[in-house]
Amino acid sequence: MMGVYDQDGLRTVHNHEFVLDPDFQRAYARGVAAAGRDYRWHWRVHVGLWAAAGAAKLPGDFVECGVGRGFMSSAIMTLLDWNSTGRTFYLLDTFAGLDERYVSPEEKAGGVMQRNAQEMASGVYTFDVAAVRANFSEWNNVSVIVGSIPETLAEIRSDRIAFLHLDLNCSPPEVAAADALWDRLVPGAFVLLDDYAYQGYRWQKVGMDAFARRRNLSILSLPTGQGLIIKPASPPPVR
Repeated sequence: MMGVYDQDGLRTVHNHEFVLDPDFQRAYARGVAAAGRDYRWHWRVHVGLWAAAGAAKLPGDFVECGVGRGFMSSAIMTLLDWNSTGRTFYLLDTFAGLDERYVSPEEKAGGVMQRNAQEMASGVYTFDVAAVRANFSEWNNVSVIVGSIPETLAEIRSDRIAFLHLDLNCSPPEVAAADALWDRLVPGAFVLLDDYAYQGYRWQKVGMDAFARRRNLSILSLPTGQGLIIKPASPPPVR
């Protein structure tokens, strides 16, 4: 598909015919139904679906930290025909906006809590856990976990994880989740960072870059604003 793609902070003339793929359209529409609105996240969701499809070829469960109403995870479960996979999808969120205890001083100084208040008031965040559970009720093996990370990470019972999506809108809980779950990620597992390169979220990049350096890794920065890590099959050599 030619022409200009201009959505969600990404403008390009490159081919984006994935938007015409029936499987993509079906998955994306299910995400819109979960969210109750279309955020025009087509390319971002395309990346998420690609990573999830790759993870589905590996052993292990799926985890999303920062689920909201379930746009990305609903699209993924639709694409993968979740009930046929035999896996568990762990979905973690405060369902109450950001927990100020886990927002860094740098983020507070940068206005993250003010943005959080605006997003709570505008309905970007949901407080209706019952509605979220209802959204996911069509699928088996879905565990909706309510509360703040890192406190709730112990409720993830899986010892093998193939896909981890981090979308927590502030740095400390994202780094805490990555640290806590890294050893449970299987070789080749996909770690997708929603806000890694997104405008206005730099401290999440700073935190995750430090996480990656501790493991002698680097993060692929994507023009969608996301970041991507694929866990090596064996620990990388120390340089």
